[in-house]
Amino acid sequence: MNKKLLVTGGAGFIGSHVVRRLVNKYPDYHIFNLDKLTYAGNLANLKDVESKPNYTFVKGDIVDADFINALFSEHRFDGVIHLAAESHVDRSITNPLEFVMTNVIGTVNLLNAAKKYWAEAYSEHRFYHVSTDEVYGSLGEIGLFTEETKYDPHSPYSASKASSDHFVRAYHDTFGLPVVISNCSNNYGPFHFPEKLLPLAIHNIKNNKPVPVYGKGENIRDWLFVEDHAVAIDLIFHTGKLGTTYNIGGNNEWKNIDIIRLLCQLMDKKLNRPAGNSEKLITFVKDRAGHDLRYAIDSSKLQNELGWKPSLRLEEGLERTVDWYLSNDQWLSNVTSGAYQQYYETQYDGR
Repeated sequence: MNKKLLVTGGAGFIGSHVVRRLVNKYPDYHIFNLDKLTYAGNLANLKDVESKPNYTFVKGDIVDADFINALFSEHRFDGVIHLAAESHVDRSITNPLEFVMTNVIGTVNLLNAAKKYWAEAYSEHRFYHVSTDEVYGSLGEIGLFTEETKYDPHSPYSASKASSDHFVRAYHDTFGLPVVISNCSNNYGPFHFPEKLLPLAIHNIKNNKPVPVYGKGENIRDWLFVEDHAVAIDLIFHTGKLGTTYNIGGNNEWKNIDIIRLLCQLMDKKLNRPAGNSEKLITFVKDRAGHDLRYAIDSSKLQNELGWKPSLRLEEGLERTVDWYLSNDQWLSNVTSGAYQQYYETQYDGR
């Protein structure tokens, strides 16, 4: 194997798509997937690559500095793609400290290990930090987030990610660590844990349960199919300019209520239900505290410099997503029942 790459959070939603792409595309790389296997990390996401000779799973916590240092010492990674993070805004409002520990302390632990073990040959390594557009705050009715947009986080989640971004840049500017950063818009697609808007809505519609929508559903997000994100991460890791940030967006701005209505129409069609049946399940609930009104990404830098562009409009990507969830009922049942977590507790007890 010519290169050893560490992917953190590789059993999660976006991480599993990145790991799958790297394992399949680069047989001469050895991909190490480090994941704590919390509620959102699921090894079933990677069943199709788990037996590949260039793939290794490692269970561990990036908050454990001694563990991270030992891992770097043993494997001498050539690169890191850092996706491990607590990412659900509602959970960050309930327990901000957990987000500080994972998203800030965990990131600094990885930076310290990279700084220590790459010091003699920084030019031969790369640390890629994957972040979110939420660090930029909220847009008005016009305008787009660019790489020069001032940070203005409004939730404990986005504040923790903003802090981790700043630490990554500081390690580049202070120590010369070879880093790149990307900030991405909302992702959707297969293997998404059903606490997030779209998989939650798909699950609830399928089971004739209320579909909760914050406020009046007027919040606007830019949606990107997760496989397009994985392509961008691959490209940025290999060819992105060091010390640089790249914004990744889908050019798909939708109000939450509009995307949910589109989803309802798709589900009625796929489940052979009368038109308008699923829309009756929409239930407006009290708005989230500090809920940003609009996010929209300008990804022209990434498109112009590296030649990337999103491949799917939301209408097509959403239909592919619905088809996947309806064809993978067992995966969804295991996730929503917590059965997979019980398995991990048995399988990895004391490890």
